[in-house]
Amino acid sequence: MSHPVTASPRQSHSCFLATVTVFIMAASNVLAQENTPAKIPAVGDKAPEFSLKDLEGKEISLSKLNADSPVVLVVLRGYPGYQCPICSVQVGGLIGKAKDIDKANAKVVMVYPGPAEKLNDYAAEFIKGKKLPENFLFVTDPDYKFTEAYGLRWDAARETAYPSTFVIDQKGTVRFQKISKSHGDRAKPADILEALNGKN
Repeated sequence: MSHPVTASPRQSHSCFLATVTVFIMAASNVLAQENTPAKIPAVGDKAPEFSLKDLEGKEISLSKLNADSPVVLVVLRGYPGYQCPICSVQVGGLIGKAKDIDKANAKVVMVYPGPAEKLNDYAAEFIKGKKLPENFLFVTDPDYKFTEAYGLRWDAARETAYPSTFVIDQKGTVRFQKISKSHGDRAKPADILEALNGKN
């Protein structure tokens, strides 16, 4: 008569340790992926989809805009405790070139990031007195979800996002990218227009 083969206590312990080790390694890999900052879209990359709301609650998505036109995506500093004067100058410069941007059949999406609480109030304060052309859209990014998805979170005291500009063609491909790791050094309207007109 054959007898059932049973594992020794030492073998059972080894199997248990192996199972626990595999589980810990898998969990560590998941955590490492979650803690890895998102990659900033580079020229030639497919721009990640986003859907953000304007101050009236209307949803603005990249895919819907791209169906009709190229998109100039401008990430502002939002509200780091004050209204950024360099952001105001940047927006003013873009508005001044609105007709040229319109000739390129492009839309401009300006993103105002920050903590969700009172973000719409601060955004309304920032945009007050700035008459936006029809092809300019102004949206908010509550709690930095978009900013983090694009790898642009400036995680330091009194900071919000790295000021950034992307030109995205109708296929959703990034054709121009300018990331500033300081408050200044913003994309110039002339460079944006060159990218829109295929000269970059």
